[in-house]
Amino acid sequence: MADVAAKAGVSRALVSIVFRDQPGASRETRERVLRVADEIGYRPDNAARLLARGRSRTLGVMFTVHQTFHTDLIAGIYPEAERLGYDVLLSAAAQGRGEAKAVEALLSHRCEAVILLGPDSEPEYLDALGRRTVAVSVGRRVPQAQVDSVHSAEAKGVRQAMDHLVELGHRRIVHIDGGRGPGSAERRRAYRAAMRRHGLESELRVLPGEHTEQSGIEAGHLLLAERDRGQALPTAVLAGNDRCAWGLLMALTRAGVDVPRDLSVVGYDDSHLSHLMPIGLTTVRQDAGLMAECAVRYAVERLEGEGLEPREAVLDPKLVVRGTSGPPPGASG
Repeated sequence: MADVAAKAGVSRALVSIVFRDQPGASRETRERVLRVADEIGYRPDNAARLLARGRSRTLGVMFTVHQTFHTDLIAGIYPEAERLGYDVLLSAAAQGRGEAKAVEALLSHRCEAVILLGPDSEPEYLDALGRRTVAVSVGRRVPQAQVDSVHSAEAKGVRQAMDHLVELGHRRIVHIDGGRGPGSAERRRAYRAAMRRHGLESELRVLPGEHTEQSGIEAGHLLLAERDRGQALPTAVLAGNDRCAWGLLMALTRAGVDVPRDLSVVGYDDSHLSHLMPIGLTTVRQDAGLMAECAVRYAVERLEGEGLEPREAVLDPKLVVRGTSGPPPGASG
């Protein structure tokens, strides 16, 4: 800053005013200082300045590699954090790099709060984390932990999807489970409840799976193998999430199964790729932008307040009907 002040012919205090974007410098002086700073390659170290005040004003975000819905959430986190005067630092959980390691990396960089996208860690770990720092879980409800949570009303979303399929005439509806993925238990229970409510308990079937394309491919291969042994395909499949639905679609279409004429497929999330496929995916939309905004606000409000009890935001999902759902084979009309 002293170098900038000397070359611009102003005091160091005036340079500080310009860099902090505070009143007290004319437009001409401000432009001159910024031009000189650019010429000599100087950039103010905002992180150091904030740390000197005891604050980093940085929110850490833990996400999972390859989860496309997480990228939609991150896209919504950045503008809301910036609006509230916070920076964002990302840390990924991946093969060989667990969630705890990803979180510790954020805390080591002095993030004031952590936003966890779809965490699958044990509740005990999340509770301990919430007592160490401000933590928000997105996509998973953790009532027994000291963390805020933001998620969609899973049961309502599944109910919309199941009502849609039943109204089209489907009876043999299979669900591919999401394993330990966020929201999976709620979606599984809602599927079972919907099948019973529609009098289809005898057709109820849950295939084990995960929130991955590979899981959908494996489920597709299983159903195709059963068909080859003389067992009829289901007329519809409710996948655990969009990624699972995409894998299922790949397996089915490669085997010559026409979707939706032979079999309907419904996903969950409505991530940004859902409408870019050759056949748009019918899916349950979670509002990623609103979920992201709620998560950031929860984190910031807790940072700037005291004594807040854990809070829970439950957002309404919405079924989006595209090209992968239609009447079952042989339906009239």
